[in-house]
Amino acid sequence: MNNLSEEERQKILHGSPVGTWALMLIVGGGMVVAWLLMYYGIFLPRGHIG
Repeated sequence: MNNLSEEERQKILHGSPVGTWALMLIVGGGMVVAWLLMYYGIFLPRGHIG
């Protein structure tokens, strides 16, 4: 299971967290899309308050 060389281990430790950034972009993009759908689909058609 632990067959990594020291060089590979250092590469992993000092590399950027690509999977984390990808997940953050997907979740953030989904939240923006959901907010826009609510804004244009629910809030604007109801009109002004008052």
